Amino acid sequence: MNESGINRFYESARDQYAEAGVDTEAAISTLLKTPVSIHCWQGDDVAGFERPDSTLSGGGIQAVGNYPGRARTIDELRLDLDQVLALVPGQRVHRLNLHAIYGDFGGRTVDRDAIGPEHFASWIDWAGQRGLGIDFNPTCFSHPLAEDGFTLSHPDSKIRDFWIAHCAACRRIAAEMGRALGGPSICNVWVPDGYKDLPVDRLAPRRRLLESLNTLFADSYDPAHLLDSLESKLFGIGSEAYVVGSHEFYLGYAIKHGKLLCLDSGHFHPTESIADKLSSMLVFVDRLLLHVSRGVRWDSDHVVIQSDELLSLAEQIVRCEALGRVHIGLDFFDASINRIAAWVIGVRATQQALLQALLQPLSQLRDAEQAGDHTARLAMLETARAMPWQAVWAQACLRAQTPLDYLEPIRAYEQKTLALRA
Repeated sequence: MNESGINRFYESARDQYAEAGVDTEAAISTLLKTPVSIHCWQGDDVAGFERPDSTLSGGGIQAVGNYPGRARTIDELRLDLDQVLALVPGQRVHRLNLHAIYGDFGGRTVDRDAIGPEHFASWIDWAGQRGLGIDFNPTCFSHPLAEDGFTLSHPDSKIRDFWIAHCAACRRIAAEMGRALGGPSICNVWVPDGYKDLPVDRLAPRRRLLESLNTLFADSYDPAHLLDSLESKLFGIGSEAYVVGSHEFYLGYAIKHGKLLCLDSGHFHPTESIADKLSSMLVFVDRLLLHVSRGVRWDSDHVVIQSDELLSLAEQIVRCEALGRVHIGLDFFDASINRIAAWVIGVRATQQALLQALLQPLSQLRDAEQAGDHTARLAMLETARAMPWQAVWAQACLRAQTPLDYLEPIRAYEQKTLALRA
């Protein structure tokens, strides 16, 4: 569709939405100002750049497939990220989400308890040139001291101290990222600690985790530079029976200590929606972090697509008026398809869900609900589903100078760049 066609399509949709009391201009403006934190690990299957033979292992994490073109170096990963940013609306408002294993180590071996801001200076420069913020994550997996499945709750104090030092170092790095880039960096702590089969003592590991968290959070940082987050999990590969950092554990810690709580949509029971959790959490915590993923039968980290679950999540963010309190990040990795396409599909699906939520007649829906007119409420919700939101999306892409068709440029990039990496 050419520009004039998009404009005609949009003008008709704008008038339909106006009759329903919805301002499409406000929806587009909000969408294009809402950042999505784009995860670096989709580009290289969570291998990182610690050493030339870096491979993913341990901690309940698994990338499936070997599609040609995986990024092998920092330069290749950054080139791929630039291609992704060119294909999603609002590219200069988005964020990059980095794991600690993606440092610029210059070919040297730097163990994780010794990393510092200097190893991420080139990432800060790269992000600053593009107007991006950066979020950060300790990497508490794929390491000899994590092979038995325990890190911050390990019974060996020396191993526990190593991971405390690593997480504390990551907080320093994230604070420097936030200071340099002019906005808070979220440092999200996730550890794989747990048992494959039924443990006898469930309490002692959680007491050790509590002590470790208290130690690694001992240093204070300006919240304008750093926000701390904790991410739970229901189970993982090798921790099917028991996870130390459960949802209930981190919920209590976050409320008591003023931390962000990270909800990963793949980390709960397959039939459990996290959308309903948002309104409950927002009563007790100032901010939330979302890792938007898609589990198929288990926590499989499939590429995010348009779905009822994703739309419900977006609806709750908008209905709770929490776009400024809920930070949206992605967390999936699929090596069975073109990795650039995986990124772009996931970001755009998330944005499209947000747009649909922004285009609902929220004021009228609330009025009907408060009046007890549940018939009107249901009818309006169904009518909203049939409204031409795609026309508004096309207009948002046009204004952001982002192509509607993303597959053709991805195929061209594959032929020009990715194919040469085989």
